[in-house]
Amino acid sequence: MNFILTMILCSGVSLTCLPPYQVIDTFYEDQYSCLLKGYEKSIEQMEKIGRVVINEKKLFIKFYCIPEKKIDA
Repeated sequence: MNFILTMILCSGVSLTCLPPYQVIDTFYEDQYSCLLKGYEKSIEQMEKIGRVVINEKKLFIKFYCIPEKKIDA
């Protein structure tokens, strides 16, 4: 079974989240690999957004790994 990483950016100020974003170009062979990449990508996104905006809007990133069957083209 393969897994797809899905990430969601949320604001603690407005109590809303953007629609989920699926990183569909990459399939992960197991949940462990997918979760590790989720933590890495969350850190990358936080660094891109920056400390000031994260703190002002109380942003946080949620992610989860969805089991998917890989469809070969």
